[in-house]
Amino acid sequence: MRTWKSLVSWLFLLGGVFLLLEGSSSVFPFLISQPSEHDFPVIDTSQDTEIGSYVFRLSLPRLHTTLPVVEGTTTAALKKGPGHLEGTSLPGVPGNSVIAGHRDTHFRVLKDIRIGDEIWIERGPHRYVYEVTDATIVSPEDTTALRSTSESILTLVTCYPFYYLGPAPDRFVVRAKAVSDAQ
Repeated sequence: MRTWKSLVSWLFLLGGVFLLLEGSSSVFPFLISQPSEHDFPVIDTSQDTEIGSYVFRLSLPRLHTTLPVVEGTTTAALKKGPGHLEGTSLPGVPGNSVIAGHRDTHFRVLKDIRIGDEIWIERGPHRYVYEVTDATIVSPEDTTALRSTSESILTLVTCYPFYYLGPAPDRFVVRAKAVSDAQ
């Protein structure tokens, strides 16, 4: 009888470890496979890019963070990094470039963003510099931040509150305006 209990205990322990690792890889995929500098190819953005392929880098210098941005906002794409919302402008082009990311992984860092912070976008040989002008909390139904504009705007969107169990009820929206295009 004691052997049976010991075997069941070990099975539960191994099952728990497996579930912990499986859950962690879903919530924190960057812990398992962090892309290196060489995983960011120079993309010819005049062509259509595939969903999930890396399109540019987003850096928050004050927060010491650099993130790969992928094309698209599908579940699979967002596991790789924040996603560029299809149909919105690319950074460096007039219009609203929208990037969405998960609050419990890549975009957790947005909780510490401040008005005036710089956001750098590196796309091919270009670096585009944006300055944060606004950070607001909106309902999921409020899509005004996604609207097209005539000026070069960067919009970062994630769920809110940052420390919330389950699907978060609101959205955290960061707006930034282009301040320069440095080579």
